[in-house]
Amino acid sequence: MGAISICPQSALRERLLALVRAADLDGAIEAGLIDFVPCSAPCCADVAPLRAAQTQLRMAWAARERYRSRQARLQRRAEVRQARRSTAIAPASPATTDGDMVTPAATSPLPARPALPASAAAILARAKAKAAGRPLE
Repeated sequence: MGAISICPQSALRERLLALVRAADLDGAIEAGLIDFVPCSAPCCADVAPLRAAQTQLRMAWAARERYRSRQARLQRRAEVRQARRSTAIAPASPATTDGDMVTPAATSPLPARPALPASAAAILARAKAKAAGRPLE
């Protein structure tokens, strides 16, 4: 009789293979799928499903992390945009007193628009002059 060499990882490998084949990835993760590294012995030659599951999980976790980072980045941008909008709107206008009633001063519902850049103003002036049919000075 020949000596039987038992792989130290055979029990874990068999358990992980059974869990992966049963599509129980949560159980396989809890059993140590991500940290599993097969030995170089011939007994660990059939670990392709384990390697595929490890790769699939790592890719899914990386995608989830990218998604979470994107959501956080979009949230920060939205907060900055909202802060700009709130500072662009003029502070509450002073109220006037009319006898016993306090009425707010007339304000525009829209915030003041920023002035056009010089190049855009020049283009607009040329277009208006052309539309009016008169030469631009």
